[in-house]
Amino acid sequence: MLITYILGTRPEIIKLASLIQASVREGLPFSIIHTNQHYAERMDRVFFNELELPEPDHHLGIGSLSHGEQIGRMLTGIERVLLSRRPAVVVVQGDTNSALAGGLAANKLGIPVAHVEAGLRSHDRSMPEEINRVLIDHLSDHLFCPTANQAGYLAAEGIHAGRIHVTGNTIADATLSYAETARQRSGILRRLGLSAGAYGLLTCHRPSNTDDPAHFAALMDAVADIAAASGFPLVFPIHPRLGESQRRAAASHRRIALTDPVGYLDMLALQQNAALILTDSGGVQEEACILRRKCLVLRRTIERPEALENGGCVLPASLEASELRSAARTLLQRPVDWSNPFGDGLAYRRILDILTASAGRLH
Repeated sequence: MLITYILGTRPEIIKLASLIQASVREGLPFSIIHTNQHYAERMDRVFFNELELPEPDHHLGIGSLSHGEQIGRMLTGIERVLLSRRPAVVVVQGDTNSALAGGLAANKLGIPVAHVEAGLRSHDRSMPEEINRVLIDHLSDHLFCPTANQAGYLAAEGIHAGRIHVTGNTIADATLSYAETARQRSGILRRLGLSAGAYGLLTCHRPSNTDDPAHFAALMDAVADIAAASGFPLVFPIHPRLGESQRRAAASHRRIALTDPVGYLDMLALQQNAALILTDSGGVQEEACILRRKCLVLRRTIERPEALENGGCVLPASLEASELRSAARTLLQRPVDWSNPFGDGLAYRRILDILTASAGRLH
């Protein structure tokens, strides 16, 4: 059974790592198609190196384009590769354009599609990621859900129960596997002059937060106020998609320290030692919960409600400065009864067992 993994972004590399690593260990035939949706060295190659993943078999070199052109070029490139050696199953992860293009290309060729991290819903159709999630789920043959919540969403949308599997999230596989390695090997705190528990970590990259310069500037004002009131600096690894105006808006605040994008181990180390994480990233929300770090979500909606249940993660009522300050103050002061709803680090095992057991039918 040949498995083809299709990926293109930093989150996909991390969340497919445990599956690819197990395929190597167990001698399962597989190939990797990399669309190169993320093409910056610090958002791509460093993650393959740190996670000790094999070089992709195919690089499509797509890069940054409009949604339509990007997906169109991906479809053409992925289809060409799949036709050259038809796999038994194509595995895609999450909600990216790479995942959508991979799922569409395979589906049109009659190749079964397995969707890792299926069923997430923010119920916000203005998010491109939400549209991608829904489309991928409805064309997939195997839907691997992080928790029962997602399985419920899929059932409500009419997806047959036999296609739905609750496996845990593969981000827990990676986080639990590499947290100690990050503690031992990362020197990021020393390099940035930080002390454990005496700084906040900020990530912000979603179009809803960054595309409007006035909104982004107001958001930076608010998070800088939170840092000032809390008495710590904010470390902000800048995403490559942020332009010069956004960089200037963030850098104008003394409390916000901009850095280049960081590798996986450095990011885990920054998260494990932060007093507070402020983020619009879904993956960072999950990692914060798994690592037992308090997290303020810089969004109006969330597709990971499990992160909110133990009180360590907060979704503010709005992104107004006063609301963000109030939510951060409350979060920093309250005790948290930590739990990890995202998995035990063995999601990859359940997924591969299901795919292997169905190999005869997949052919």
